[in-house]
Amino acid sequence: MKIVVALGGNALLRRGEPLSADVQRANVAVAADAIAALAREHDIVVTHGNGPQIGLLALQSETSSAAPPYPLDLLGAESEGMIGYLIEQALQNRLPSRQVVSLLTRVEVRGEDTAFHKPSKPIGPTYGEAEAITVAQQRGWTVAPDGAHWRRVVASPEPVRILELPAISLLQQSGAIVVCAGGGGIPVIRLSSGYLRGVEAVVDKDLTAALLAHGLGADALLLLTDVDAAYAGWGTPHARAIGKTGPQPLRKMSFAPGSMGPKVEAACRFVESGGSLAAIGRMQDALALLNGRCGTVVRINQNQDC
Repeated sequence: MKIVVALGGNALLRRGEPLSADVQRANVAVAADAIAALAREHDIVVTHGNGPQIGLLALQSETSSAAPPYPLDLLGAESEGMIGYLIEQALQNRLPSRQVVSLLTRVEVRGEDTAFHKPSKPIGPTYGEAEAITVAQQRGWTVAPDGAHWRRVVASPEPVRILELPAISLLQQSGAIVVCAGGGGIPVIRLSSGYLRGVEAVVDKDLTAALLAHGLGADALLLLTDVDAAYAGWGTPHARAIGKTGPQPLRKMSFAPGSMGPKVEAACRFVESGGSLAAIGRMQDALALLNGRCGTVVRINQNQDC
């Protein structure tokens, strides 16, 4: 099978963990174990989140006196290179006979996307409400609740086209494991001249993953995160894990827009566009998710949640 594996930013750096290199290496090692198990039997393309990492880079850039703050497209490229390297090396160590390639990937978005006027994508470290409001006033940020905490939010336009898709496909067909489209890809718009220009945004990684999986003709899309499934009634006493289901029941439910919402939308889009299976769950459960033994498993012909 051809599988796109999407690693959530919180799967690589869990909530509350320090943003240190050692912690990220340790978490990437767990992810690499799960991906390597899949790659021994299937063709794998890997994408990943970058919310905590790009937020840290933005904070470091804001506080540096050496140069004005870098724009988010450059910081996205930095984070994609850093995380891609960590995943690439960890996978190569586990699969020494395979070629593993990390590819900086640009994703075209529309300049007129309304998301540029409605920041919604959480990035960076978490804050308490009072601290978040203070930091936002000091730095001119927009902040919003993210679970029990607050985080900076930035524009998250819809991905329209993955510009490196032909190269990704060629590498994948050659037998390489490709790590690409990290953090949703580097956001660019196409000018009237035809030239491309980076923009101040972070594209949602899950929606890009669905676009990538569809573009590659993948059989399955695995959306791996730090929770075991998508939950109905999350945060309430009646919360329950959603098992095997279809896009129709999922679209009738409500999910957090900054976290589980995009994963559910990505799963629905992928199976609606012809994919066989999309699944949401923990990194360490990747094989079981693919086999439908745990997590939230979405198929187009599965209309009842069970």
